[in-house]
Amino acid sequence: MKKITLLLLGLSLLSSCLMAQVSIIREGGWLETAFIEWTSEENPDSYNVYYTGEGIAQQKIDAQLIRDYGTYYRADIPGLKAGSYTLTITPVIENEEGLSATSRSISVLAHDRSGFAFSNGRIPGAYKSDGTPKDNAVILYISENSKNTISLDVTGANENPCVGLEMILEGFKKGNDNRPLIVRLIGQITDLAYMDKGDIVVENKNNASSYITIEGIGEDAVADGWGIRVKNASNIEIRNLGTMNCDSNEGDNIGLQQNNDYIWVHHCDFFYGGAGGDADQAKGDGALDCKKSTYVTFSYNHFWDSGKCNLLGLSEGTTEGYYITYHHNWYDHSDSRHPRVRFYSAHVYNNYYDGNSKYGVGSTEGSSVFVEANYFRHCKYPMLISMQGSDVYDESTSSNDYSDMPTFSKEDGGIIKAYNNYISDARRLVVYGDENYTNSSVDFDAYLVSSRNETVPSTVASNYGGNSYNNFDTNTSLMYSYSPDSPEEAKENVMAYAGRMNGGDFSWSFSDSDDTSYAVDGDLKNALTSYETSLLTIQEDAEPDNSNGSGGETGGETGGETGNEIEGDIVHNFTASGLSSSYFNITGNLSDSKGTVTYGDLNLSQCLKIESSTNIAFTTTEEASITLVFNETYSGRIKIDGNNYTASSGIVTTTLVAGEHTITKSDVANLYLISLAFSTTDISLAEHHSIKLYPNPVKDLLHIKSELQIESIDIYSINGKLSLKAPLQGQTINVSKLQQGLYIVKILTRQAVYQQAFLKQ
Repeated sequence: MKKITLLLLGLSLLSSCLMAQVSIIREGGWLETAFIEWTSEENPDSYNVYYTGEGIAQQKIDAQLIRDYGTYYRADIPGLKAGSYTLTITPVIENEEGLSATSRSISVLAHDRSGFAFSNGRIPGAYKSDGTPKDNAVILYISENSKNTISLDVTGANENPCVGLEMILEGFKKGNDNRPLIVRLIGQITDLAYMDKGDIVVENKNNASSYITIEGIGEDAVADGWGIRVKNASNIEIRNLGTMNCDSNEGDNIGLQQNNDYIWVHHCDFFYGGAGGDADQAKGDGALDCKKSTYVTFSYNHFWDSGKCNLLGLSEGTTEGYYITYHHNWYDHSDSRHPRVRFYSAHVYNNYYDGNSKYGVGSTEGSSVFVEANYFRHCKYPMLISMQGSDVYDESTSSNDYSDMPTFSKEDGGIIKAYNNYISDARRLVVYGDENYTNSSVDFDAYLVSSRNETVPSTVASNYGGNSYNNFDTNTSLMYSYSPDSPEEAKENVMAYAGRMNGGDFSWSFSDSDDTSYAVDGDLKNALTSYETSLLTIQEDAEPDNSNGSGGETGGETGGETGNEIEGDIVHNFTASGLSSSYFNITGNLSDSKGTVTYGDLNLSQCLKIESSTNIAFTTTEEASITLVFNETYSGRIKIDGNNYTASSGIVTTTLVAGEHTITKSDVANLYLISLAFSTTDISLAEHHSIKLYPNPVKDLLHIKSELQIESIDIYSINGKLSLKAPLQGQTINVSKLQQGLYIVKILTRQAVYQQAFLKQ
């Protein structure tokens, strides 16, 4: 008998192990991050992922870093020191961990922290120099679902909590919160509900003790349709992000607008923006521009056929105090401004110029530009100085034309110092004193030196403006330490590491004809405007823990799970969403001074004041249970459909018939949360994940994952009208033709009717 029992137990354990088994399909290290991808024949409730290495015994990663891509799962672990790590995937079934799978040893590399952004001991961003988060860092996770509902209390903000990414950033604008802030963007994120003229804006009042990082997670983080503007800011880092289709008022994918210092933008992909009104804005305006900012590094970025890559300087009016470094950027068939420099002292080294149809580096308005160890392949004019040399030379007449030829609006020139660059297939490059060209001490494109530390004589001056080189790069009290690659090594490193992690999720092959064309590539444009992420779901794409800074959604009103103890198909959280609702029509005034209420696992700090002018109107499609949450000691009354209901310990619960409803004042009160649960919803299904609905909100394709036999799927408008009767072939529903708004999906199974609200974008 004991043998039979042991055998049965063994078979049971074997069955559990087989159910929990996962297969690792891809793993690797990157720059201060590691990743792993896997598949599973079974569908566990969730996964736990751990990492070990570099003095860390075993550390569990945040659930928001674990994502489902349909045919595989993926986890990324940012914030690692350089070194060796192993990653472990553990499936979770009914709160029990199954059989784990562990990766091989993974090598993680350090970021290249070179350039002016790291001057004077500064480390821009919320990570330390070893790649780990700075002490007490707040980490927020931003997805398409959570971008408008993410919540955080920010010291000195006008109103707390700050709800939505832009409102959180505006809280840091005051410069009173010294906590390092890491904003992690996951997947394809389209326009936010609230932005500043189509941008999110990063500011911190130049607080030298404030550090902010905006970063993409993995290979597919995309800012789609909006830009990032940096102003009045210090110690900012932006990294590992793809930017495309930007149509903001400013027009720049990423722009340093004014009064910034110690800024580092690196490993980003820059794609076409929306066409502007000018002829030279067909590919968008600036990709990565910098104005009135100093101690800046732009490194390892990938510019994909950008029209205007890097405008540097605008109306600074002085050549003193402005310093910037461009290194290891990939100018991939982009046209111009690599960079186009006014006033600044700019170090341009180890970049890869790859088929550039107009020009490489341009120097104007007294700027001093050190162009070192770059690789130029088929760049028409590698270097230009305004109003002299190749900038004004007309090949058709073999003479200078100062009227029609100039590239830079006839601005005064600067000086380019050149050393150790590789140049092939250029149209023309005239170095100072070259005997092969007439008058080359005046009509030159660059001053060529024989060693990096050689200074440029003050007698070498621009033809227009008489500006000389300031030799910033040989000033040991100013210049940073760096170890440049050879041009050939630079090309290889740029191709290996520029842009997002592992080259990102978007691939494109340019042809030889793109070397000379600066027209919009129609196929590339179409690919970008029609781009859609393959990301399906994010594990725990909701609910931040503001006590320690982890972030996701703080609550919403599109149903699903809003907390471990909160049940409801539609939940409106006034702390998270204020008066904004796609289901309830709310009129009234908010307050954050009426105390704090704990309900379920939510901490509620903002309420709707129940006053004579307050009105909440909504419509239910069938019988529903409503719960209203007030202050915990409240025992007054509230009117629902004209009838008085008395609170017990701050809670009112009653049943509503299908139809129109209103909530109005009976006694003065403070309402923190509304929850609706429809009578046909089988709560046990939601709790045990028998049916999953994703993504929510949804743009085009709504996916249903079910362990039950589905007999019918119907989608109703919030007013009860049947909007779509879905076919049962497969469990993916095309809702692209539905108008934007809130809908109810009813899924009939042999066991029960399952109902859930979803938001169509």
